[in-house]
Amino acid sequence: MVFRFAPNPRKGARVPIAAPDVRPRPGFQEVNAVPVDFSLNRGAVPRALLRGREGFTLIEIMVVVIILGILGALVVPQILNRPEQARRVKAKAEIATLSQSLDLYKLDNGFYPTTEQGLQALVQKPTGGGPVPNNWNPEGYIGDVPKDPWGNEYIFISPGVHSPGFDIESYGQDGVDGGEGFAEDIESWNLNPS
Repeated sequence: MVFRFAPNPRKGARVPIAAPDVRPRPGFQEVNAVPVDFSLNRGAVPRALLRGREGFTLIEIMVVVIILGILGALVVPQILNRPEQARRVKAKAEIATLSQSLDLYKLDNGFYPTTEQGLQALVQKPTGGGPVPNNWNPEGYIGDVPKDPWGNEYIFISPGVHSPGFDIESYGQDGVDGGEGFAEDIESWNLNPS
């Protein structure tokens, strides 16, 4: 293959242009390319290209491994708690959404659904189990009644014990009333951002 060099406007440098079997134009210089094999065979790489490049010492590699180990020991426990924390945040968000939907239900109908009618009253119009809503939104208030992130039904009580309108509660990770830490219950009357 033949390479031709065109003058480069920057400081007289020349830019190679691959143009096999083309006659040189005025202002171009013809140069024959020398093939160089840059394979993994160390003998094929010219020694001039390897000067000044040295590998890492065993000590340097060990220091890096130790630093990575320390970082891993500090970071991994933090990451392992994140999924459970994310479930708690999701449960709080779902309870807040259900609460807003129940408020819309009351705004349309003048009352909240009863405990017997349950959260299903937000999906389809209740026909019994308490007062029948006359102004129920034909599109519903939510698509489906969600389960909490641990696969359990949300507990719905209306009228509420802890708040005048209603109570919504998830028993958390353990699925049992009460608890601490990640097993602590998530309650509509006690929602906080943490």
